[in-house]
Amino acid sequence: MSIQHHILPNGFHVVTEHMPGFQSASIGVWVSAGGRHERKEQNGIAHFLEHMAFKGTKTRSALDIAEAIEDVGGFINAYTSREVTAYYVRVLNDDVAMAGEILADILRNSVFDPREIEVERGVILSEIGQSLDTPDDVIFDWLQEVAYPEQPLGRSILGPSSNVSAFNKSDLQTFIAEHYSPDRMILSAAGGIDHDALLKLAERCFGDLQKPATETVEPLAKFHAGDFRKVKELEQAHVTMAFESPSYRDQDIYAAQIYSIALGGGMSSRLFQEVREKRGLCYTIFAQAGAYSDTGMMTIYAGTSGEQVNELALLTLDEMKRAVDSLSQAEVDRARAQMKAGLLMGLESASNRAERMARMIQIWGKVPTLEETVARIDAISLQDVQTIAENMVSQAPMATAFYGPVEGASSLEQLETRRAA
Repeated sequence: MSIQHHILPNGFHVVTEHMPGFQSASIGVWVSAGGRHERKEQNGIAHFLEHMAFKGTKTRSALDIAEAIEDVGGFINAYTSREVTAYYVRVLNDDVAMAGEILADILRNSVFDPREIEVERGVILSEIGQSLDTPDDVIFDWLQEVAYPEQPLGRSILGPSSNVSAFNKSDLQTFIAEHYSPDRMILSAAGGIDHDALLKLAERCFGDLQKPATETVEPLAKFHAGDFRKVKELEQAHVTMAFESPSYRDQDIYAAQIYSIALGGGMSSRLFQEVREKRGLCYTIFAQAGAYSDTGMMTIYAGTSGEQVNELALLTLDEMKRAVDSLSQAEVDRARAQMKAGLLMGLESASNRAERMARMIQIWGKVPTLEETVARIDAISLQDVQTIAENMVSQAPMATAFYGPVEGASSLEQLETRRAA
């Protein structure tokens, strides 16, 4: 398998990986324009724009786009995150050129028909309502806001209903003009791909995009300690804790990810065994180390009863403290194996490979080989993980969010006291 990476004169990236024997390919455009790139009054527009991408161009109706892909058995979709918006297609090898041309068309020629805007506005408002009705969904937005207050990274991807209700065609076009420049776009494809053919397509479809006159400098995010509580009559009390952790570009990112897996990444993890299996305090509990380009947060989530919420929260901190001194080499080895298996198994999919290449270029400007990545994971020692564990307990700012019958939960100050004891 071979990865080829080319940058057009205007800064547009083309990266491919040919996978011998594959009869299909995944192709997409990843744009460095997500929720954190919005101004406050724009919050939600990156996601709104993603929804509008398939609603018609100057030469294709929404139905034309859907039929062109589905007539050949393909699949087209998109997503918005806090740092990126992605538009991608999966098709058979013979249809890659057609898929690439449609991606270029929706990215460059969408008409944003006011009637379609109104239809999609209703869809997104329903999506926001559904999110607010889903406790184990909305609590993460609240936690994000606590950890990154008054910052773009702290706002929800969907945005507030007030913003979504007001967006118009001009707002969408403004966001495109500000952020959809060629230097922020990556055409990534994996599977039965011909790199030279795709490069020619990119030159034809994206080569005339203009470079921005000035480089956009995004403000760095700053993690803060804080707390959010919302008491509501629910069946479950939802508990989240977040701790500042390494960014994607930090050399400690792999140690943090191994630590989060050992702490709460599977059925053998410390939190699962102690909190669920031994104490029976919850059905679901997990930890994960999320990362952005300049910051990161390790998040712990659990759902429990109102009567047990305080015991669960305190026990979670106790387990974090115990891990500092008692984390074993066997636990680190197990977590490392889970991490490598997740990476390598995931990359048996052409779609996952295309996404990995795009994200690596956004983060590093290049695509490290799998061998390099695995070697970095293998290089993490028990001491590296213990150092991360110690930092989480004694130094990292902590943000919390509680939702449901949580009147009995300790305050943030009490939790901090327990953490420091």
